[in-house]
Amino acid sequence: MKAENREGCPQRDSAEHEEYAGARSAYSRELTEKDGADLLERILDRSNLNRAYKQVRANHGAPGIDGMTVEDALPWLREHREELLDSIRQGKYRPQPVRRKVIPKPDGGERKLGIPTVVDRIIQQAIAQQLVPIYEPLFSDGSYGYRPKRSAQMAIQEVKEYAEQGYTQAVLIDLSKYFDTLNHDLLMNMVRERVHDKRVVELIKRFLKSGIMENGLYIRTQEGSPQGGPLSPLLANIYLDKFDKEMERRGVPVVRYADDIVVLAKSPRAAERLLESSRRYLEGKLKLKMNLDKSRAVSVYSVRNFKFLGFALGKGRNGIFIRVHAKSLKKAKQKLKELTSRSQGRNVRAVMYKVKVYARGWLGYFGIASMKNTLKSWDEWLRRRFRMYIWKQWKVPKARIRNLIKLGISRYYAHKWGYVKAYWRVAGSPVLTSSITNERLAQAGYFSLSDRYESLHLCG
Repeated sequence: MKAENREGCPQRDSAEHEEYAGARSAYSRELTEKDGADLLERILDRSNLNRAYKQVRANHGAPGIDGMTVEDALPWLREHREELLDSIRQGKYRPQPVRRKVIPKPDGGERKLGIPTVVDRIIQQAIAQQLVPIYEPLFSDGSYGYRPKRSAQMAIQEVKEYAEQGYTQAVLIDLSKYFDTLNHDLLMNMVRERVHDKRVVELIKRFLKSGIMENGLYIRTQEGSPQGGPLSPLLANIYLDKFDKEMERRGVPVVRYADDIVVLAKSPRAAERLLESSRRYLEGKLKLKMNLDKSRAVSVYSVRNFKFLGFALGKGRNGIFIRVHAKSLKKAKQKLKELTSRSQGRNVRAVMYKVKVYARGWLGYFGIASMKNTLKSWDEWLRRRFRMYIWKQWKVPKARIRNLIKLGISRYYAHKWGYVKAYWRVAGSPVLTSSITNERLAQAGYFSLSDRYESLHLCG
């Protein structure tokens, strides 16, 4: 999941609620009527394919099992375009197996990605571009993952709004290996409900059945839609939309971001009932597996237990507020510590730039949370780490004394501190705070977290 960062005021995405909801049924019928035998031709239309190629190129993805890069794809497509399109129209096209890539998860688990070839990614993207307008008006308002003009920030904001209405109990649902366990038969039946061009249905099925190459071995795919292809997020939303609709039918609030699901209730007893009924539906009807160790009913104010998309909720004198979960804060501070390690030997300006890139991205995602005091303390801590970094780069007492004098420190104090090796102690001493001042750090490129946070809230 990426947060988009922009200069100045961030553009806060907003959902079109009343007008959008009112128009959805008519819009859906219109698209469904058009979605006959001409859907494949719209997918293979030159302008749609060009747009798909540009999107795949912009994503800078890695090569698949054939080793073809995005740059290599364009001349190949120019040479083989008609041959490729004819094979798709005639139902002869066979997607290649995806390349398995395993990504470690922060909790110690693994996330298995499946990287299609560039050509397969372009075709998947072309399909997704034509299917998204069909499905978007049909998806539930509480679904936020992988959807245009929707974000993780909007999802936690909706949880907060429900809490303000009295829904203070949450059922956190954790699905075991969701993308790897989608039932193909169920999924294809769901696709057929809206996609009436049999050639497109068959093409999607072939992508699902294309298999996986792992350590040189071919593995057949009997279930799942491996993460890594442009079509996978849409298919995942189509699958779990059944759960969203079932909860809507029961009058139960649900906020979902892909496979991160929060079901809300007004009492602990109701939450426990919803935990069990959700398990029965997900495992019985959708043939998914709920992780019972991680799925639980909790208070939305529980400091330890409620965590959704890296966020948590708090309650203070001014009401309910969004905060960054303690684990997310710990992870971010550890990353900043690694970036400012004094043993890396880089120029301090280069280190400051790396911190700036990371901090801007992190604030772009978590900037909606209340954390003013936290960021002020982090600024103090980071400035001290940069002073420590600079002190080590001066290396020997002679250089330290010379540099301190240049920065306006008297000879007496320059000599007194120049021989001290306790980096952290010196970094917090008056001799460095008055020589390597906040202003000088800013001139060198220091990125103030609290200043950026204030600017986000002033113009947000």
